[in-house]
Amino acid sequence: MSWINSLMARSFGRKPKKTPQPGFVFSPAPAAREEPVNKKTAASTAAFPRFQSTAGDQLSPRLNDRFAAARIKLRSAFTPSQPITDKRMFAGRIDVLTTLIRSLEDQRVHVIMYGERGIGKTSLVHVLTQAAEEARYIVVYCSCGAGSTFDEIFRAVAADVPLLFHRGFAPTADAAEKGGTLADLLPAGPLSPRLVADLFAKLTGTRLLVVLDEFDVCESPDFRRNIAELIKNLSDRSIRTQLVIAGVAADLTELVQHIPSIRRNIFALQVPKMSAAEISHLVENGEEISGMSFDKAALDYIVFVANGSPYFASLLSHHAGLAAIDNGRSSVTLEDVSMAVDQALTEFRGRISKHSQSQIDQAAKSGVRHVLGVMAGAALFNSGRFDARDVDALYPSAANAATFKATIDELASKHILLEANEDEYGRGYHFAEEAVLPYLWILAAQKRFLENRKAADAQVEAAKAGNKAATQPQSQDNIVTPEKAAVQPTVATGRAAGRP
Repeated sequence: MSWINSLMARSFGRKPKKTPQPGFVFSPAPAAREEPVNKKTAASTAAFPRFQSTAGDQLSPRLNDRFAAARIKLRSAFTPSQPITDKRMFAGRIDVLTTLIRSLEDQRVHVIMYGERGIGKTSLVHVLTQAAEEARYIVVYCSCGAGSTFDEIFRAVAADVPLLFHRGFAPTADAAEKGGTLADLLPAGPLSPRLVADLFAKLTGTRLLVVLDEFDVCESPDFRRNIAELIKNLSDRSIRTQLVIAGVAADLTELVQHIPSIRRNIFALQVPKMSAAEISHLVENGEEISGMSFDKAALDYIVFVANGSPYFASLLSHHAGLAAIDNGRSSVTLEDVSMAVDQALTEFRGRISKHSQSQIDQAAKSGVRHVLGVMAGAALFNSGRFDARDVDALYPSAANAATFKATIDELASKHILLEANEDEYGRGYHFAEEAVLPYLWILAAQKRFLENRKAADAQVEAAKAGNKAATQPQSQDNIVTPEKAAVQPTVATGRAAGRP
């Protein structure tokens, strides 16, 4: 047999065939007894991954998994990739929701919500609209796109409002009884803010709430200008239509142009990060719906890493719950959350460019990655920005703060993950790539939490053993216990929550 054929055979995992030599006769070896085909098929089928439920969210009849129902409930309880639509899962922010409702109902103003991605704006919008629908408002939800136009959006809105509520049509009118809408009254040409306001001015017997979500995605300055003009028209004429606008922005002016003309007609809310108690409430809501239980250490870990982000909390709870189910448990432990954190890190790293991944790995080798991670925690809720005041808040030691500031300056000057800039708040720093922020923060939070946990366990063991060095004159309040190891996330956020 030639060396080429031999190499080809090896490359495909086959043994090379022996070539018969002259004078020798080869008889075929007896065939090995094979297992029945049905057993092999059954084994391979059992090992092959399957969907755990049908497209109708029913249990698959082919599976004999006693935790299959728990998986379905867990998917409904924690939905990191989707906003909250079931108010049973709405955690905390009752004061925020109350304020929004009163602004709409009592002050009759228009509402603008803005903040970082993953902070829960869309979930807040959905719960707000449910409350409005219960009060018999007509609610029209529109998710804006890059190419959205004023004409397109408000033709769609008008198509959702029955003619029954137009004061020019009696309830028994043919057009109203045949299901006509306000869109039937619109002209063929482009819509203007004045024309839309004139149409909505004819509404009677109800109130209309127009929700414009993802408002920041729209790239057209004309669209934003028309929205501002419509708000002014609706307010000046006390028309029974109000707008709720939500989008990603660092401040109000960034989200809506021509703010001065409508400032007195709007209520603006920068959606805050959630408190530790609210994150705990979110997980507890999920426990009730899913039937899973999170032990104290697991809950502490989720609260710490979430850092006030409902998205992080839901993501980690979802992965940790699945890890527990995969191990045949309905109780989520610290180890399950550790697996969830590792999985989240893998997901977030996959969203980072190769260039930034390489820079992060170099930062780890030089020992500065943890500092960048803590700064990322501060910048998560401030459009990726932090400054020297955050360093001072997070590292009170003057020596450490000076060292870290010098390191940050050096990284920014070399354009390694950071960019320096001057703005109205002074000299600040931005992470050059937005996807880096959650990855760096979770790495830092993971390291800090586990170190704190290890130190707490060591102190408890030392105290139990009567180690005098470990229990030297400290009050019980100062001894770090495993429960106290879950430091409140505010230690990792610097001034970001209270910044203008």
